[in-house]
Amino acid sequence: MSDRNWTRAVRRWIESEVPLEELLPDELPAYVDSYVYLFGVLTLSAFILLVASGVVLAFAGPDWWHVSGVGHFVNSVHFWGVQAFFFFMVLHLWAQFFMAAWRDGRGANWATGVLLFFVSIVAAFTGFLSQQNFDSQWIGLQGKDAFNALGVGSFFNLLNFGQMYGLHVAVVPLIIALLIGVHILLVRAKGVVEPIPVDRRRRGGRDGRPA
Repeated sequence: MSDRNWTRAVRRWIESEVPLEELLPDELPAYVDSYVYLFGVLTLSAFILLVASGVVLAFAGPDWWHVSGVGHFVNSVHFWGVQAFFFFMVLHLWAQFFMAAWRDGRGANWATGVLLFFVSIVAAFTGFLSQQNFDSQWIGLQGKDAFNALGVGSFFNLLNFGQMYGLHVAVVPLIIALLIGVHILLVRAKGVVEPIPVDRRRRGGRDGRPA
């Protein structure tokens, strides 16, 4: 058998980097029993709610939430899901920042989290443009002027509902889902970051004894 078999190489890499006991752990460290470690899970839960409500809105059509009471409710669930998604994501980012979550070889995990935040902003922006109301028209006009000033207005027409709706429903959510998958995989591969250890000597005198 050839040593250049790429499927075997990929399998060996996965087995070495993400062993099964790390991918599906049945025990967690004691320090995970803290609300600080819940923000990531709450962000993921809000994203699942966004996908579920967004699928209903997409299948019902872009005008349904304007003429139906049920549609207005589902649209409201989607809207408040966005608020929860960003609220918990920002808390998660701040918590991991102050914990220096990039320690011990976790730099790629931190980078994917930051990239996920910026891509989510694009998703929220295209979502506002897909609302088909006065707010979306105002945001679209102001954004088109800004994009024209940047020289990219010919690639992204913010007044083109089909383009913005397609980006919001299909392209950007797929990118977010892939980034979340990579992010979680890296967490499982490197483990949950430990709290910053307390240096007791800093709380005492210069020789390490209590001041």
